[in-house]
Amino acid sequence: MIGLLSWLILSSHALAGDVSHQHFFSPTLDHNYPYTVYLPDDYDTDATTPYPVVYLLHGSFGNERDWVTRGNSPQTADRLIAAGHLPPTVFVMPGSRSWWVDGYNEAARSAFFNDLLPHIESTYHVGGERHLRGVAGLSAGGYGALNFALERPELFAAVAALSPASYAPAPPANSSARRHPAFLDEQGQFDHERWEALNYTAHLENYRLQVTPRTTGERDISPVPLYISAGRSDVYDAEFHARLLRQTMERIQPDDVRLDLYPGGHTWRVWRASLPAALNFMFQHIGQPSANAAE
Repeated sequence: MIGLLSWLILSSHALAGDVSHQHFFSPTLDHNYPYTVYLPDDYDTDATTPYPVVYLLHGSFGNERDWVTRGNSPQTADRLIAAGHLPPTVFVMPGSRSWWVDGYNEAARSAFFNDLLPHIESTYHVGGERHLRGVAGLSAGGYGALNFALERPELFAAVAALSPASYAPAPPANSSARRHPAFLDEQGQFDHERWEALNYTAHLENYRLQVTPRTTGERDISPVPLYISAGRSDVYDAEFHARLLRQTMERIQPDDVRLDLYPGGHTWRVWRASLPAALNFMFQHIGQPSANAAE
């Protein structure tokens, strides 16, 4: 019995990834850019093939530690990798003062693309190709992840939006978007026009054109498969907006959208519950170069 217990302890330790908090100087932001990184067990900088990388975005007024301290992302990654549902994967959880947009307070979107991605791909042994990269987020992070995938579909193999704060045409009265510095003008008022210009609906037509098969010699870009989840008792009507998002995206990519609904509200309990399903969905596409052979 003691021997079995010792084996279990050693096995669980051997399967645990490494979590660390890092930062680098962002020229876009003109200050340090913080992030948390999960490296899988036996991470090898000299491995023959690079690791897939998934970016996990936090919610409104959150930070780069939330997915670890509240979302149990390392434990989820450990379990899924140990079970063979995911290959060994690097997870990057960046911190942002904005809603992952170039808002009034911070150019979070530009910093993500121009600074964070190049930094991660030069610092860690991760793939720089689309089929090895995914993005996901919760609430405002789901809003950001969706926007990133729609704007730059050539960069991401899959996207997951958990209770996405992708409210159309406008956020509900109780949404933190209405008091977040990202969307407050010089008078401190919520800027409806800025919201509409930055929301996913503003990216749809260009995204549709990018992922529609082309008759010319241009390179095709396949749609970015989308996973959506929401709690059925979400106080921000996330279920309604998630259903609307699914209907909208199904018009563009009917076979590449999934919506799961969970009991609960706009809470970490729902996001912890939906993260494994989100990652399992994403890894049906991440690491599959044949699915994007034309790119």
